[in-house]
Amino acid sequence: MQEKLQALKEDALKKVNQAENLKDLEAVRVEYLGKKGPITEVLRGMGKLSKEERPVIGELANTVRAEITRALELKKSTFEAEALNEQLRAEAIDVTLPGRPVSVGGAHLLTEIVTEIEDLFIGMGFDVKEGPEVETDYYNFEALNLPKDHPARDMQDSFYITEELLLRTHTSPVQARTMNEFKGNKSVKMICPGKVYRRDTDDATHSHQFTQVEGLYVDKNVRMSDLKGVLNQFAKQFFGEEREIRLRPSFFPFTEPSVEMDISCKVCQGKGCSVCKQTGWIEILGGGMVHPSVLEMAGYDPKEYSGFAFGMGPERIAMLKYGVDDIRHFYTNDQRFLKQYHNL
Repeated sequence: MQEKLQALKEDALKKVNQAENLKDLEAVRVEYLGKKGPITEVLRGMGKLSKEERPVIGELANTVRAEITRALELKKSTFEAEALNEQLRAEAIDVTLPGRPVSVGGAHLLTEIVTEIEDLFIGMGFDVKEGPEVETDYYNFEALNLPKDHPARDMQDSFYITEELLLRTHTSPVQARTMNEFKGNKSVKMICPGKVYRRDTDDATHSHQFTQVEGLYVDKNVRMSDLKGVLNQFAKQFFGEEREIRLRPSFFPFTEPSVEMDISCKVCQGKGCSVCKQTGWIEILGGGMVHPSVLEMAGYDPKEYSGFAFGMGPERIAMLKYGVDDIRHFYTNDQRFLKQYHNL
């Protein structure tokens, strides 16, 4: 029996060494160590041996099985290492190849414009305020001298959510909220940038969603000349020192008197061209003196306090400053367009 076990071991080890892959190795394991293999048969036949032979043959059989198992594991480790090395060679990265460029983003043109406007007015002592985009009818209209039956509401076709809630049509509600917060006991000097919404047909110059920056200054002895001075300073710093401004009479329900502000055309220097429609001037924003009724509803005594307000559209300003010919470019996320204005 001892000679048989030694012969089985030598035969198994020889086949282990001759194995060319993991499949061959598994076949050797099954052949010699499987349930029907010769080693298992020897161990099952131990009961037929004498008492003296059993411990000797049992120890030898276990030793032979252990040596064959060890040889199988060693050969298996060799095959697995070779397979890993082959995989690493196949998947090797050539570090000498040039890397793929990483696309670096930047602030949106409208974000840049709004930030520039904010910085300019902060430099003139204005605070920046924000408010909700879903607004109440009271703050969006009534607090701004636009009662429910006022015909001027037709100028701003609105997205209503309920009878009393809507998407704000301008950022003026932030002004009304701020004045209400101060309850007529404190001066207000602020701008309020943000998104606004109106039911409009999208085309080259109109959008159902756009941005506004509105300003408000309420204090004692505020005059129209103060408004003109602030707007003149804005125009020169934003569009260039050579820009001239003019104020034309207009109408807004929440200001009286109301004006539209034009700047001299940058293209023709005021001489007249197709950009300014041969007038030499381009409309840029609207404003005026805060209506006494608006002050009164916010808790301010219109006999003691006065103020001015103005509003502008960053899209229009960007279009004028950078020659953008279609407002839809700001919202279609075309990388070819947006990349032109990174890091301005």
